[in-house]
Amino acid sequence: MTLHMPPVLTYALRRLVQAVPVVILIMIGTFLLLKLAPGDTVDALVGDMGGADAAFIERLRIEYGLDQPVWVQLWRYMVKLASFDFGWSFVYEQPVSTVLMERLGTTLMLMATSLSIAFVAGIGLGAIAARRAYSTTDNLISVLGLVFYATPSFFLSLMLMLLFSVKLGWLPVGGITTIAAFYSGWDHVWDVVRHLIMPTAALSLIYLAFYLRLMRASVMEVADLDYVRTARAKGAKETRLMVHHIMRNALLPVVTLLGLQFSTVLGGSIVVETIFTLPGLGQLAYQSVVQRDMNTLMGIIFLCSIIVIVVNFLTDLLYARLDSRIELA
Repeated sequence: MTLHMPPVLTYALRRLVQAVPVVILIMIGTFLLLKLAPGDTVDALVGDMGGADAAFIERLRIEYGLDQPVWVQLWRYMVKLASFDFGWSFVYEQPVSTVLMERLGTTLMLMATSLSIAFVAGIGLGAIAARRAYSTTDNLISVLGLVFYATPSFFLSLMLMLLFSVKLGWLPVGGITTIAAFYSGWDHVWDVVRHLIMPTAALSLIYLAFYLRLMRASVMEVADLDYVRTARAKGAKETRLMVHHIMRNALLPVVTLLGLQFSTVLGGSIVVETIFTLPGLGQLAYQSVVQRDMNTLMGIIFLCSIIVIVVNFLTDLLYARLDSRIELA
């Protein structure tokens, strides 16, 4: 008897097999690039201590295995990584996995919220602009999108902080919670939401412009296709045309961009998290680079690689759901 797996499961297994060598190459390449950079963990630790004698520095290098050739260090790291052992963070004095798990939730929450707002608002405003093409509404939406697109995330973050925290005092300046308040229950949830409003706005407004402009162009292109004109000639109402005929196909390039931009949002979160002092992976990556905490930085890159691969897989599933011509095999 032949066992037939569902197409989605077959596709998932195939993507998993393809992802393994990709992740391995990413980790090897990152490891070698970091080794080419000046300084290492011992240099950072000695700098924090205010200096040390050559014998002590040599003992530290032997203890951390930094006295071995690069290929030996790489082999040892990859063997440990195969068992999902990310090593020890010499800066935080904890296993790297513990440090990452403490920060992962904040970054995922920020990215999921920002991308959701940017995607939903972008396709909505883009569709409105396309249906009122070359009108005052279209011009206003397009200009706002262009302004957000041209504004650097760090500048937008600082302006939001200046307005809503310094001038108006409505929102907290940074962090993820009010530490001294000891909130619990729904009060804690609301406190976290208040701390995430400005970082989410700073990150989502920039990417909203991408989806807005692409959705506007896509809707205008699909609206001129033959099957849409045929449906309109048969008496289909504009609302039904937009929902059932235009939007479904106009969303395809926007969904593609959503998957491709996820890694870009990861990079953008570094700036936003650093400015708003959010305890996420972005701020941790910045601190790891400054402090030469190689194990933690490698763990962040591995985790981000997995997240990007998973998101692209989900994007492919959504793409196939929107376009029935695409088969998962």
